Amino acid sequence: MRRTRAEIQGDDVILHLDYPINLDHLETVSGTDNQFYVDFEVADLRKARASQRRLFFALLHDIAEFTMAPEDFLKTLFYTQYSIYTAGKEISLSDNTKSSVSDANVLLDLVIDFMFEWHVPFKKGYELLPKEEEYYLYQCCRHRVCTVCGNHADIHHVDVIGSGMDRTKVDHTKRHVMALCRAHHSIIEAIGANRFAQKYHVPVTGIKLDVETLKKIGVRGNYGGK
Repeated sequence: MRRTRAEIQGDDVILHLDYPINLDHLETVSGTDNQFYVDFEVADLRKARASQRRLFFALLHDIAEFTMAPEDFLKTLFYTQYSIYTAGKEISLSDNTKSSVSDANVLLDLVIDFMFEWHVPFKKGYELLPKEEEYYLYQCCRHRVCTVCGNHADIHHVDVIGSGMDRTKVDHTKRHVMALCRAHHSIIEAIGANRFAQKYHVPVTGIKLDVETLKKIGVRGNYGGK
């Protein structure tokens, strides 16, 4: 993949090419040489962080402890999975890596997906998990795992639903939710959202879920026939 400099002017993105376009090839694939579509990706120039490396190996330790698989084997497995997922890109978390923060986040998401899917307990890596990231909060809701402790969770509505309201008549896609076990649900109700966030170092703003996810995790509501 070649990198190309670009600048934004209003609603327009102007590309500055460092190499000439093969017009014959362009006309072959697009049918014209003066109008065509371009796929582009904004390059992340941030180098993968040491904190991401620590989290990756902490999670590998948790998986190895649960599955009895060697950590070297798991590292190779997830590096290969990353390569397949990104159509051949390679990943490295070494000190002299050329991989970016975004690259490392993709790798970590693959590992976290695996752990949720196979119910691998988060132990050594739990304190390092990026709980402020929406993706992790989404997976906690999707798999009914408490954002705070990792135990089985219910769906807590950050936007409070009145006690007399029929929840099956509520459009839950418009509500912010988070996954909390019974114990931590009781605590947030008792001490309030702000003190809860300070005590457990987790966000309490919640996220919104789509209809498909809400139905999959058993949250019944009025979704307008969707």
